[in-house]
Amino acid sequence: LYQATYNANGTFSEPTPVSDINSKWHDGPAVVTADGNTMYFASESFKERKQFERDKENNLKVGQVFLFRATKQNGKWGDAQPVPFNDKKWSTGNPSISKDGKTLYFASDREGSIGGNDIWKVEVKGNNSYGEPVNLGPKVNTEGKESFPSITDDNKLYFSSDGRKGFGSLDVFVIDLNKGTEAMNVGLPVNSGKDDFAFNFNNTKNIGFFSSNRDGIDKLYSATPVCGVEAIVMVKDAKTGQPIAVAKVAILDDKNNVIETRTVGADGKVSY
Repeated sequence: LYQATYNANGTFSEPTPVSDINSKWHDGPAVVTADGNTMYFASESFKERKQFERDKENNLKVGQVFLFRATKQNGKWGDAQPVPFNDKKWSTGNPSISKDGKTLYFASDREGSIGGNDIWKVEVKGNNSYGEPVNLGPKVNTEGKESFPSITDDNKLYFSSDGRKGFGSLDVFVIDLNKGTEAMNVGLPVNSGKDDFAFNFNNTKNIGFFSSNRDGIDKLYSATPVCGVEAIVMVKDAKTGQPIAVAKVAILDDKNNVIETRTVGADGKVSY
């Protein structure tokens, strides 16, 4: 696990390891609460004594991804403890925490999953105490694999899936949890013909960061949103209300200059 400072001019400081957290096992990804004092991070079940399954046939110890919680004291991370809903029978990782710190999202293949890996949420009660994990259901999860949840300050959930129609194997999707709408592919250029994942969006800075192997190896990328609007125009007869075919529709700027002119179809519609 590394950290870098994102500067106002868009540059980054030299990445440095988070030495208080890193161990001899794989550590990360991580998420930090809004107050900066609590970190949830993924690591390996081998951190905990006897938290593995034994493959006797191949003489192997089979571990899982576990979630851990650490707190910051005097500027340093410490007191890393596993969350109580880990289990050596399944993986629990890729955390994301809501702005108010009361809901923790994570990815898991735990019992009750719809597919190979699902997005779950759990209520945070404090002092490493939690409610019962809840599966986000078929609006998010499929029979494929869903992972890398990331919740924004305005309650939009970004996640990656290989079980939905997309451009490549893993694509980034977003769902507005406030409105309960359907999950939507975020499209090009964030998604590509390769794996695109771990997308998170900063509402304050209006910038997203994500991972992709579009160049053959995993790299970090940044993305800024571009406003796009689809305008569907319907031309009707003012008296009868019937659509008028082959009518011309022009888009004007604020000085009445014609930007573009198109002809409607037989149904009287044209879209820009």
